[in-house]
Amino acid sequence: MLKKMMIKSPEMTSHLYNSLQALIESTSSELPIDVALAMDLAKKNEQEKSSAEYALKIIEENRVLAKKYIAPLCQDTGTISFYINHPKHFDRTNFEQIAIEAVMKATEKGVLRQNSVDSLSGLNSGNNIGLGHPGFYFEENQSDLLEIRLMLKGGGCENVGAQYSLPEISLEADRDLAGVKKVILHAVKSAQGRGCSPGILGVCIGGDRATGYAFSKKQLLRFLNDENPIEPLKKLEEEILVDANQLGIGAMGFGGKTTLLGVKIAALHRLPASYFVSVSYMCWAHRRQGMVLDSDMKIKKWIYK
Repeated sequence: MLKKMMIKSPEMTSHLYNSLQALIESTSSELPIDVALAMDLAKKNEQEKSSAEYALKIIEENRVLAKKYIAPLCQDTGTISFYINHPKHFDRTNFEQIAIEAVMKATEKGVLRQNSVDSLSGLNSGNNIGLGHPGFYFEENQSDLLEIRLMLKGGGCENVGAQYSLPEISLEADRDLAGVKKVILHAVKSAQGRGCSPGILGVCIGGDRATGYAFSKKQLLRFLNDENPIEPLKKLEEEILVDANQLGIGAMGFGGKTTLLGVKIAALHRLPASYFVSVSYMCWAHRRQGMVLDSDMKIKKWIYK
């Protein structure tokens, strides 16, 4: 597989391009199965004819239409982030170029909206391509497995992400898990409905300001129903999910029983002088999908379907 990829076989390039097109279309237009099931359960749990039930019904109708017509789940198709877990000697440069071409085509077709803007001039590139966009995050493995995950994260939920430096005196949050819990719940309260709840949290304890945010966002690639192998973090995830859903914020901030669908927490080592807690907030339109490719660069299986 790697040899063929390195010599840029036209057939291999074509297969990879088509696979990436399918990945982009699925991610943009269809909720992953674990998120879809969580949304269905949230709707069933709401009081009949309540504002929360109404909001979730509108979201459900939108989901059905988006899947049927392969149309964006949300008008903000978000920051485009590829996470690639690959074997040694993988041709990253070639992959990036093919992925960029796939993004441009998906934008032309309307599967992705024109969302990449130059920060200085304010001009829209028109094709979702610009400095730093899309984002590519490569991680090498020790096998011949090639997994590609895509996340489309909208600006609304990105805006309500937060980072805290403990101790946080105003919240009486010390440098311990109790303090971590306080700041995470503060982030949820501060977001209200502006993050397009019900949402999902990815959290990183520790690291520096940059690695903390990056690692917190990576937690959003986890399945909603997985279990944290680290017992104190597993307990913290469960407690925050329960407490957040008692805040009464609910779907789109209209009140209700479901403010969060999931909480995923990880921890990195840190310097003694710093204790950061980084919170990445994902909206209900949790657009993340992944695929495993075979030796011909065709889709062998989907990860979140």
